[in-house]
Amino acid sequence: MKRTKIADLLSQPKVGETYVVKGWVRSFRNDRFIQLNDGSTINNLQGVVEASNFDEAILKKITTAASVGLTGVLMESQGSGQAVELQVTEIEIIGEANPDEVQRTVMQPRKHGLEFLREQAHLRFRTNLFGAVFRVRHAVSYAIHQFFNDQGFYYIHTPIITGSDAEGAGEMFRVTNLDAKNPPLNEDGSVNFSEDFFGKSVNLTVSGQLEGELAALALGQIYTFGPTFRAENSNTSRHLAEFWMIEPEVAFNDIHDNMDLAENMLKYICDYVMKNCADDLKFLNEREAQEQQAKPQNERNELGLIERLQFVTTNDFKRITYTEAIDVLMNSNHYKKKKFKYDVNWGTDLQSEHERYLVEKEFKRPVIITDYPASFKAFYMRANDGCEPGKETVAAMDILFPGIGEMVGGSQREERLEVLKKKCADFGIHEEDLWWYLDTRRFGSVPHAGFGLGFERMVMFVTGMTNIRDVIPFPRTPQNAEF
Repeated sequence: MKRTKIADLLSQPKVGETYVVKGWVRSFRNDRFIQLNDGSTINNLQGVVEASNFDEAILKKITTAASVGLTGVLMESQGSGQAVELQVTEIEIIGEANPDEVQRTVMQPRKHGLEFLREQAHLRFRTNLFGAVFRVRHAVSYAIHQFFNDQGFYYIHTPIITGSDAEGAGEMFRVTNLDAKNPPLNEDGSVNFSEDFFGKSVNLTVSGQLEGELAALALGQIYTFGPTFRAENSNTSRHLAEFWMIEPEVAFNDIHDNMDLAENMLKYICDYVMKNCADDLKFLNEREAQEQQAKPQNERNELGLIERLQFVTTNDFKRITYTEAIDVLMNSNHYKKKKFKYDVNWGTDLQSEHERYLVEKEFKRPVIITDYPASFKAFYMRANDGCEPGKETVAAMDILFPGIGEMVGGSQREERLEVLKKKCADFGIHEEDLWWYLDTRRFGSVPHAGFGLGFERMVMFVTGMTNIRDVIPFPRTPQNAEF
C-alpha cells in the first residue's frame, strides 16, 4: 500500500479504512501506545499495538526517535487526547535509535533550553517547537511568492557575488581564490586583486536592490528573494551573518505607492499564515503565553501571538513623518519622565524602544514613518524638495510592528542623474564603480520605489520567537558556522 501522510489522514479520517503511515516515534508507552510523527503536522498519530501479536524483539526496537512504518485500521479512539487511532496490524522497523544515545540529544522528550537546541540544530527539527517554526517559515515564503505573482511581479535572481556595496557599510565578506599565505602584491604592498578570479575585489552581497532597480526599469515591477550577508561582529538576538531578504522594485511608483504595496504585502502574509498554519500557530501561541507568565508584568507582551497577527491584518497602518514622530515622542509622558534609555531629538535615528512606543502605546497599530533626515539614510534615496537648510530629508519609509520595531525599510529612489551624482560624491562613492547604475538615469529615467523585508525578522514576528537564530535552520553568527 502507498504511504499516507499523517496530516492528510487526520484532516480527512476515514474510520474503518486501512492505512500505511511512516514516521519517527515520539513515545511508546506500556508496550502498547505509539505516538508517531512524520513532520507533515504538529499532531501525532496514535498507533495501538496488541503486544501478543508481535515478536518481543520487534517491540524492543520501537524506541523514541526510531523510524517505523505502521499498517493498520483507523478506528475511533477509545481514550482521550485524540479522535482517531490506528489499530496496528504490521510493524516495519526502518531505522533504530539507541535509547542511551537519544538521552544526550534534543529528541529526549523533556524541556530543553533554546541554546542547547541550537547546538543540535541538525536534530532540533524533530522537536514540536522547531517543526512548527519551520513549517510556518515555509508558509511565509510561499505567501510572499504568491502575493507578488498575483500582483504581476517578476521574480529576479540578483548576484550573490558582487563588486558593489549597496548599503555603504563596508562590512562585507570578501570572495577570493588568491593564496591566503602569499597573495600577489602591488608596489605599495596592497593585494593585487587584478590577479584574482574575477580580476577585481568582490564580496558577498548585502542587498540585491541596486541590481533589482535595473530590472524594474525595464520589466516594470520585480522582486528579489535571496540570501544576503553582513560581516558585522554582532551577537545580538536580531543579527545574523547570513540571512534572506525580499526586495521589490516598481517603476513609476512614488513613496505613497511604496507604502501601499508594503502594507498590503504584510497583511497578506499574516492573513495567509493564520489561514494555513492554524495548528502550528495554536501551539506557538500557547507556548508564548506560558513563557509570558514567567516574566514580570511590565515585561509581558500586551497582545498574544495570534492577537498580534490580527493587529496587523485588521488595522490600517498609521502614517506619519519622522518630524511628527519626534514631536510625539518628545511630548509623551514617557519622555518627560525619562523612561527612554536613549535620547530623542531631531536628526538622530530612532531606537527600537522609540519605535515600539509609537506602535504599542501611542497609536496602537502598525506605524509607517516617512521623510527621514538625509544624514543617516543611504545615497540612493530620493532627496525631498523644499527642505530647510540643515534639515534635508529623503523620501524614505520604515514600517514598525508591535514587539519587534522596524519590519520594513524602503524609499523612493533618486531618479535625477545630477542629484544622484552629487549624492555619490557626498558619500565618497566613485562614479566609475556604479557606472551601470548611473546609466539607468541617462536612458529614460523614471520615478521608482522599493523596499526590503528581512525574511527572518518576519518569521520571528509570526512565530513569536525572540531570537533570530531560532527561525533559520542553520544560523551563521560570529565564530559559528557549524553544520
